[in-house]
Amino acid sequence: MLENIRIVLVNTSHTGNIGSAARAMKTMGLSSLYLVDPVSAPDGKSSALAAGAGDVLASAVTVKTLQEAIQGCALVVGTSARSRTLSWPMLSARECGAKLIQEVSQSPVALVFGREASGLTNEELQLCNFHVCIDANPEYSSLNLAAAVQTLCYEIRMNYLDERAKQFPEQTLPEYPFTEEVERFYEHLESTLSNTGFIRENHPGIIMTRLRRLFNRARPDAREINILRGMLASIDKLSEKEE
Repeated sequence: MLENIRIVLVNTSHTGNIGSAARAMKTMGLSSLYLVDPVSAPDGKSSALAAGAGDVLASAVTVKTLQEAIQGCALVVGTSARSRTLSWPMLSARECGAKLIQEVSQSPVALVFGREASGLTNEELQLCNFHVCIDANPEYSSLNLAAAVQTLCYEIRMNYLDERAKQFPEQTLPEYPFTEEVERFYEHLESTLSNTGFIRENHPGIIMTRLRRLFNRARPDAREINILRGMLASIDKLSEKEE
């Protein structure tokens, strides 16, 4: 699923940002990087900042136009600051991640990032189905390219993990004991602790209340209750021998 999500960088001017973006992608499990008319091709600085994501950088596809980068995609989301002059369907970062994961199972999708200094042009933004704006601090909303890539890739991954959990649910809940079985355990626990002298027969309440709270927080399952009962039984046997 994540392999069909394209991260598209348009006219990137700093080669280091390409490497940092590749690293941001790989940490979130994305690998499909498209470079549209970069000012300079990826170089040693790109590789250095890519760190362990050299494979993402090496497999990046370089094209001349945004149209080429998004060819074959049924959904394209472009990053943009909120604008009153260009009215377009807007997504939050979280909505963007959900939208991309929702549609990637049907066809490839693309998330487009613009130039470091000026972003995407109006013409490029009009090639997108939706625009996404990262709701950063309005007093200082300037994110560098790699940080923006990291933020949106994180939202993609979180939505991907949610969808995966629905498709492949974790193991079923453990079998919990019935209330009467739990009560028998508490009765056994109180009896054993009284016999060992840990609690006083005349004043068991405070200790037992705290122990109930402890085991309620832990909520042992049926097997664990049986283990605990077995432990208490072994203590009982030892106490009988000592007597």
